[in-house]
Amino acid sequence: MIAAEFEPAPKTDRRRSRRTATALDAKLGRDGLDRALCKVTNVSLHGARLHTYSPLEKGASIWLTLPRIGQLTATIVWADDFEAGCQFQEPLDDVAFTKLVGANADLG
Repeated sequence: MIAAEFEPAPKTDRRRSRRTATALDAKLGRDGLDRALCKVTNVSLHGARLHTYSPLEKGASIWLTLPRIGQLTATIVWADDFEAGCQFQEPLDDVAFTKLVGANADLG
């Protein structure tokens, strides 16, 4: 048996901005052609976590309509059954983010 000592690497968060927990109803689809409902369970300036009623595929481009914000384009960066993470094509600005999640949101 070989024994070795090691020091674990410090845990780092690779996200560019913090996520805020939400429970927002949103829509997937373009303009008036909304094809599916989904739930946004957390959101950041750069992306969101979605719970969907139909599976999404990693790498797919989607149109996501968010309440109080409107439609934006995103790319699915991971997907697992009926959950997916997406990255917005253009990050939200602070004003849009605050509209979406409220004045108490942590933008850090």
